[in-house]
Order: sequence, then C-alpha cells, then structure tokens
Amino acid sequence: MTPSFILEGILTVVVALGSYFFIYDFPETAHFLSSEERAFVVFRLKYDGQDTDMDDSQRIAQSDEYHWKYVKMAFQDWQIWLNLLVYWGYNCPLYGISLFLPTIIKELGYKTTVAQLLTVPIYVAAAICTVLVAYFADRKKIRSPFIIAGMFLQLVGFAMCISSGNAGVTYAGIFIATCAIYPTLPGNITWLSNNLAGSHKRAAGLGIQIGLGNLAGAAASNFYRANDAPRYILGHGLEIGFTSLGILAAFGLVFNYRRINARRARQLANNEHSSFTPEELSTLGDRAITFRYTL
Repeated sequence: MTPSFILEGILTVVVALGSYFFIYDFPETAHFLSSEERAFVVFRLKYDGQDTDMDDSQRIAQSDEYHWKYVKMAFQDWQIWLNLLVYWGYNCPLYGISLFLPTIIKELGYKTTVAQLLTVPIYVAAAICTVLVAYFADRKKIRSPFIIAGMFLQLVGFAMCISSGNAGVTYAGIFIATCAIYPTLPGNITWLSNNLAGSHKRAAGLGIQIGLGNLAGAAASNFYRANDAPRYILGHGLEIGFTSLGILAAFGLVFNYRRINARRARQLANNEHSSFTPEELSTLGDRAITFRYTL
C-alpha cells in the first residue's frame, strides 16, 4: 500500500470512527434536541406520507410493530422492484466511472499522476451538485423531477463520450455524467424511503433496493475492458442502456403513484376509510387509502 492510498483513505476512517458519537439512531436518543423538538420530529415521522390537507380524523400513525409479515410485504411490493431498476440506471454508471475514471483519463493521453488529479474537479463538482439538489428537492417536497432530469443528463454525458474520440469532449462528457449520477443516488433512496410506510417494511425495502442494487458493481466492473481502449464504445453503450432502463422505470413509478394517489383521494372523499379501523390502516402502511405517495 502506497502513502497516497493511505492519505486518500485516512479522512474516511477518521470520520467513520467519529460518526459513532455524532450520529443518532432515533429522535428519542438525540440529546441535542429539546424535549419539544424530539416530540415534533417523532410526530412528523409517525405521520409521514399523510396529505397535509387531510382532516385530523383521517391521519393514521405508521406502525412500529416488529413482525416478519412486513418483510414479506416488502418482497411483494411492486414499487420496490420497479425502483430497483431506477437504482441500476445510475448505479451501473456510477461504478463504471468510479472504477475506471483514472484509466479512461490516462488513455486520453495523460500520465498517471495527472490522470488522478483530473478526477478531483469532477468529484468536487458532483459533491456540490448533490448538496444543491438535495436542498431543493426537500424544499419542493418532490423527488422524481430531479431524479429523471439527472438521468437524462447522464445520457447526454455518455452520448458525448461514445460519439467522440476527442479527449476534451470525452472528459466533458464524464464530467456531466458524474455530476448527474451522484445527486440521483441519495435522491432515489430517499424517494423509496418516503413511499414505504412502517419502519420495519421501510428497513426491509431499502435493504432489497440497496442490497440487490449494488450487484450493479459486479456488472459494471466488466464494462470498460482494456482491449476497448481508448474509446470504450462497449462500456459507454452499456451505461446508456442501463440509464435508459432507469428512466423508463422512473416514469413508470410516477405514472402509478399519480394514478393511485388520485384513486385514494376519491376513496377518502367517499368516506371509504371509515370501513377500516385505525389499527388496520396502520398495519396496511403505504397501502392504506390514507397514505399519499411522494412524486
């Protein structure tokens, strides 16, 4: 192991060790909050997914009950599997770029040290984009436009890479694609988290999404083959294919969320929720007619 690798990794190790003391599992254990603030955060989490225009009598608290049936419900939930395709749509490109960006830049004619340094501006810009997109998505309380726009920008970036052998154009394409990929990743995980009700179903659902989604790394590690240098037509083409799949899946989610939300609004207007007990609606979680999907 060279000193450069130690220097690159030491900050991550230090932050990881310190995070044990600064990251809290639950609002109830967050001692930096006052008792009123903790109660407010708990209330917000418990009633997450409820329409703000609902009457208080229609609001149903999410279930925190531990039971294996919630794991089964997660495996049977259509939205998790469709969201997994969205996850692959940016995670395959993410792994492909992360693993082979220095190699790609080196093949463009730069030496090893310069190639490593040329990756820095890309990741700095991507980090800034991630924070900005997260801020505006939270402010607007909507996820899908930012995710879909990011994936279209990925297409633009990889289209530039695959269509030109010019070093500057390829570098600019990778720059655009990376700045689009990194904000999309946390946005999509948050999107699924918003749309799963009940802490244990949410935990199982996110486990499926991230666990199976990271299999993309096994595939992407074979996209950029040495004998395809310097154009890497196959690698860029596969990234475009996975990104296109993710865009189609994202549009499918938005279409179904809108359809289900509209149907549930009609059911509430007809007072159909009164045929369920609060306990039954709580157990149904995001399948309850009182729950609204985040778009």
